[in-house]
Amino acid sequence: MKIIRNLQEMQQTSQKLKLEGKTIGFVPTMGYLHEGHMSLVKNARNENDIVVVSIFVNPLQFGPNEDFESYPRDFERDEKMAKENGVDIIFYPSSEEMYPNELTVQAVALRRTDVLCGKSRVGHFDGVVTVLTKLFHLVMPNKAYFGMKDAQQVAIVEGLIQDFNFPIELVRVETVREHDGLAKSSRNVYLTEKERKEAPQLYKALQLGKKLIEEGERNPNTVVDAVRRHIEQHTSGTIDYVEIYSYPQLTPLTELNGHVILAIAVKFSKARLIDNMTFTV
Repeated sequence: MKIIRNLQEMQQTSQKLKLEGKTIGFVPTMGYLHEGHMSLVKNARNENDIVVVSIFVNPLQFGPNEDFESYPRDFERDEKMAKENGVDIIFYPSSEEMYPNELTVQAVALRRTDVLCGKSRVGHFDGVVTVLTKLFHLVMPNKAYFGMKDAQQVAIVEGLIQDFNFPIELVRVETVREHDGLAKSSRNVYLTEKERKEAPQLYKALQLGKKLIEEGERNPNTVVDAVRRHIEQHTSGTIDYVEIYSYPQLTPLTELNGHVILAIAVKFSKARLIDNMTFTV
């Protein structure tokens, strides 16, 4: 496994691989890797000649009161996990390497951003699409792998690839869960023992919402209310949102039909957890 820290070296390596006829599968991450990331790597490994994982905590996507400085980092652990799971290249640039000067141009996400997490994290997805534009040009992947735990990000990245005509296929990978249903996340380590016992109720709330829809409920407000009640009754967390939209358009629905997303975000004492389900009604 090779570790590349320099942008020019990454681009030259990708160009050489492409000239050799190799396909590149790309998994962009902010590190502190877990089984959810490894699920992306496994899919990339099965479908490509070369697997590249980037590890870069992107300052552009953190707001002034968010956890950029405290975001968990452990490169030695990440390196070991990547090697054990068949990663060929880790791209591990510094902030100074990625952003040596103040940006002249920044990408802006115009749609699919004013709901769910984007509503309370103004500018977050501008940072995401800006760094991904850079990473896509540097890594030049054939396929890029994203987890559906952050379904809003997936929807926005699909728009980025389509609008900017990147020759990249985005591959959606289902959320990886703990044995009790909790979606795997780097932030789960911040839960207290009591909160960790409560956290699986988030997935149970989503399952309740899905069951209501499967039984014929078509009023989105009824489903949202039921999901909210379950979270309030079974956890000490504070609900940030419970929302239903069309997917991937993320537009409001007066009646449930077509492909939809049911998404939640709940704040605990030191962690904000998100989860969702997408399904066809």
